[in-house]
Amino acid sequence: MQRYKSEKSKPRDKRKLITFVSDKFGNYKSAWSNLFSRVTKLAFGVPIACRKYGLKHNNNAIERYNGDLKSRIKIMRGGFRSDDGARAFLNMKRVIHNFVNPHHGLKGKTPAEAAEIKIPLGRNRLLDLIKFVRKSRITKR
Repeated sequence: MQRYKSEKSKPRDKRKLITFVSDKFGNYKSAWSNLFSRVTKLAFGVPIACRKYGLKHNNNAIERYNGDLKSRIKIMRGGFRSDDGARAFLNMKRVIHNFVNPHHGLKGKTPAEAAEIKIPLGRNRLLDLIKFVRKSRITKR
């Protein structure tokens, strides 16, 4: 909304609004129309592998992330019992993605390592990360 408020005084074709990018799944377009059409733009019908076709946007990464989430949630049987549970799960998933799992596209580095975030993690990265955070919280007190 902040972006829209700063841009709404400009002519429509000159506004630099947030752009949502989606494939041809019709529900995305109708949801965007109902919720965000006045304050954002929509690039609808973008193929998943669009860089191959010379297009600007590429949604392979988000499609992969959504697939990972869907496969993980599917095996949880009961799903999330609360919003807080879902929030905690997604935060942990983000931490594991950024600090624990190496990425092929980053030549075996984690995104944190590629960004040169220096945390002394050994062979068991997740356990070492938990210990590191616990230790840093204790020293802050």
